[in-house]
Amino acid sequence: MRDVPANYRSVRREIDDIAVSCGRDPQEILLLAVSKTMPEEDITSLYDIGIRDFGENRIQELERKVAALPEDIVWHFIGPLQSNKIRKAVKLASVIHSVEDISAVERLDRIAGEEQRKVKFLIEVNVSGELSKGGVTPADFMEIARAAAKCRNAVFSGLMTMAPFEASQEVLDSVFKGLAALKKQAEQELGITLPILSMGMSGDYANAIAAGSTIVRVGTAIFGKTSVI
Repeated sequence: MRDVPANYRSVRREIDDIAVSCGRDPQEILLLAVSKTMPEEDITSLYDIGIRDFGENRIQELERKVAALPEDIVWHFIGPLQSNKIRKAVKLASVIHSVEDISAVERLDRIAGEEQRKVKFLIEVNVSGELSKGGVTPADFMEIARAAAKCRNAVFSGLMTMAPFEASQEVLDSVFKGLAALKKQAEQELGITLPILSMGMSGDYANAIAAGSTIVRVGTAIFGKTSVI
């Protein structure tokens, strides 16, 4: 039988140890419990031990869970952001991790103003170049970052990426350090502070933390591999 709170605590301890070994403050790193496809009972079991940040990748599932679970949960939308789902994403999520083009930036900012929601958003960058992954190319990132920095309602807060599955240590380091370098470039060129680097999942968060990740998105190591919805 799964013990989700125990799994969460185990991952959290490992993250803390990795952070300390890298000379970082563990409190700089948010462990985002990726609860997609998992039942509300699992989320409640973590809520009851004080966890408030959860990640979902489907708007319909997020909508159902928002209605059923406590209002003070901080929902992160981490899935592909379709243009016709932006309004719901703005209404439901506090952080949107997957903005990847200028039209989405502009639409997100307009809708956030209409809904009077100061939603945070990240630009997703396909650092690895995998065709199966979403995100803007590193070459096109700064053009979108310039548009994002002009937003008045939605808050441009950082960058997100996903590394290739079961990649080598060398590839992981290249992807995560590449995203960190893009964040630094944007901060210097645009004169802004971007506090969030969302990178690292169950199998690679050690490399991501070493490269500067501030949000690691962990599902399997917390909830297990079986999807129950």
